[in-house]
Amino acid sequence: MNKITVRYFASIREAIGQGSESVETAAATLGALRDELIARGDAYASSLARGKAVRMALNQLLSEDAAALTDGAEVAFFPPVTGG
Repeated sequence: MNKITVRYFASIREAIGQGSESVETAAATLGALRDELIARGDAYASSLARGKAVRMALNQLLSEDAAALTDGAEVAFFPPVTGG
């Protein structure tokens, strides 16, 4: 089990109702963590759903599903940023 910090930004933070949380996870990758959070249901399922445009960062670097999680990692989920 890894203990990680998960941060949520913008519309995802608003939907989930918190900016960050500590999570104990058996997930080995970012994609597996996302699936674990989606399985919680409700706001997690709707805001992090597969097929939705969600960016992920691991230790402040944009990362893909296959990125390996380590104990103490910081993960962030946020919607794509639009310019304007």
